[in-house]
Amino acid sequence: MLRWLIGDVDDDPELVLQLVVTGSHLSRRFGHTVDDIVADGFEIDERVPMDLDDDTSFAAARATGECMSALADTFDRLQPDLLVVLGDRFEILAAASAALLVRLPLAHISGGETTVGAMDEAIRHAITKMAHLHFPAAEEYRRRIIQLGEQPDKIHTVGALALDNIERLDLLDRTALSKAIGLDDRAPFFLITYHPVTLSAGHPAAGVNPLLEALETFSDHWLIFTGVNADPGNDSVTKAIHEFANRHKERTVVAASLGQTRSLSAMSHAAAVIGNSSSGIVEAPALCIPTVNTGDRQRGRMRAASVIDCDERADEIVDAIRTAISASFRAGFQDAAYPFGKPGATGRILEILKRTPLDNLLMKRFNDLSFC
Repeated sequence: MLRWLIGDVDDDPELVLQLVVTGSHLSRRFGHTVDDIVADGFEIDERVPMDLDDDTSFAAARATGECMSALADTFDRLQPDLLVVLGDRFEILAAASAALLVRLPLAHISGGETTVGAMDEAIRHAITKMAHLHFPAAEEYRRRIIQLGEQPDKIHTVGALALDNIERLDLLDRTALSKAIGLDDRAPFFLITYHPVTLSAGHPAAGVNPLLEALETFSDHWLIFTGVNADPGNDSVTKAIHEFANRHKERTVVAASLGQTRSLSAMSHAAAVIGNSSSGIVEAPALCIPTVNTGDRQRGRMRAASVIDCDERADEIVDAIRTAISASFRAGFQDAAYPFGKPGATGRILEILKRTPLDNLLMKRFNDLSFC
């Protein structure tokens, strides 16, 4: 989602871009998406590898610490004036923590959101407290950042960056998409993304099997699975998906990463987006595509009318999918309000970054609220 902000910073004569790439971008098993960054023409100043081969929680903790140490060395070498980060991944926690300790001002995009079922929830709020400038997607999220004690004049509601992808990318038509990923260009299909539920009482991957069982019901639909993220439990999710795909080779596509253009193109033509990814909450509604959101991973986020929530039980998922693909449901949300603003977040962030003095940002005053 940062592609356009990176490009606009690089093109601005008043700014100097320094690009640091880490996490799953550098991992073959997660799509090695650093290749997409290079293909877009960007020069990478530093690559900071993370050991993501072990999917346990302890391995994630160790990898985060090692990444933090390596990023401290990177910041020492590059001497940036400001660090801009997006989201709530544990590699972003490493970057924010290193920035805090080396007195590097931090701008955080997409703070103030809640995701009850994932450790991202705590990481996101921790980064908010370490950040000095905040760029939430919606007013509700801005209010939550104020509730966390941040100064209102340092919080700027800009809308969802994902909308800039939709507006600026040339999406593929159905024929071109089918040719690009090996899809039957006549059959309806679902776009499916499932990530581990890292704060669940059971195993983080427990919910993938009911989802796959539910998909057995819709034998007339093709299935496009996008890659699992690097959260603890990802091995089990990936294994279950590949075993399912091997039983249904005649109608299944599995990709570690589709890339932004193919991913959004697939979404725009899908009968429904299914799983527990934020893309079903933010991007799919912007494209007027119904979403079946399973389980607790995204619980707490704002919802568009096109999103159907259900428990991680096969029968409930089947019912939700049937509702999602019905003509009456689609007709019902076509004119509904979209909760994450309008395109142009990139430009809004860029202008605020340029006009904000960086001196005196580091020492923050806690913004107390009055309670009755």
